[in-house]
Amino acid sequence: MTYKITVLSGDGIGPEITEQALLVLDAVAKRYGFAVETAEALLGGVAIDKTGTPLPRETIDACLGSHAVLLGAVGGPKWDNPSGTVRPEQGLLGIRAALELFANLRPAIVYPALRSASPLRDEILGDGLDLLVVRELTGGIYFGKRGRSQVDGHPAAFDTEEYSVPEIERIARVAFRLAGKRGNRLCSVDKANVLESSRLWRETVLRVAEDYPEVELSHMYVDNAAMQLVRAPRQFDVIVTNNIFGDILSDEASQITGSIGMLPSASLGATSLGLYEPIHGSAPDIAGKGIANPIATILSVAMMFRYSLEQPEAAVAIEAAVNKVLDSGARTADLAVPGEPTVGTGEMGRLILEAL
Repeated sequence: MTYKITVLSGDGIGPEITEQALLVLDAVAKRYGFAVETAEALLGGVAIDKTGTPLPRETIDACLGSHAVLLGAVGGPKWDNPSGTVRPEQGLLGIRAALELFANLRPAIVYPALRSASPLRDEILGDGLDLLVVRELTGGIYFGKRGRSQVDGHPAAFDTEEYSVPEIERIARVAFRLAGKRGNRLCSVDKANVLESSRLWRETVLRVAEDYPEVELSHMYVDNAAMQLVRAPRQFDVIVTNNIFGDILSDEASQITGSIGMLPSASLGATSLGLYEPIHGSAPDIAGKGIANPIATILSVAMMFRYSLEQPEAAVAIEAAVNKVLDSGARTADLAVPGEPTVGTGEMGRLILEAL
């Protein structure tokens, strides 16, 4: 079997971290006896510079012809003009929509070796943390109607939160299925006491729940969920929520783990095609210095093997290698405590390859 992977290295540290992830991808493919063909395509700021658009049609076509897509990061100060009509982030939103990837899976795991890096006390973390945020990815306020207007003679702006029943139902079913493979607990996060879109969200999730009687469903308002994530995060197993709430809560969850540089993500749709990326940004301040943490991107490759390529043994092997390296004491700068020696991007990648 030969898998075709489109690589969108992107901007900032993107090329550095994807380079290490591809080395791991190639090594695992050889170990488990299948072939991988990778091809680069343009997305984000680098695409703007070369083509004038953050998402060229050629990139969409390449991704659609692949088994999976690996993304580094997009954005940077060079293109950071909030009022600009062409921005790198448009490419990220656009590729998710073009590939119809409506479910974003963001795990948050506190690794035993990195327990001291978490800002939470030991009594809060207990014997560890392993939760999954399932975020709706192609609807809501990020894709709703927006514009500028006048209110009482003053400039005003609006962004619209809108969801249809089919959009809510399909993300809910993904979350219920994932919860059924984990701890059979699902918490749906909304703002149904205020927002009409959240009321429809809750009504739909409750109806879908009837098809998954083995899963214990609970509901929580988003402000309370944000508080509970730092007060008692182990009460959660799988969280399902809308686009903007999921964006915020998953970043909060990432900080509980100690470093955003550790966390991968998967964006999935109705087919096996998925897009895999670290949840951190392009970190332009450290780009080119060889100190970025590649682990989140490497773990994104593990998610790729699990969800798109149906090679669960390969996924487990990568995750075990990462754990082994962390247990050995190797740390990139974002993981190290003051005074602790650190390794760079390439060295961390080499250590993980050796552990494989």
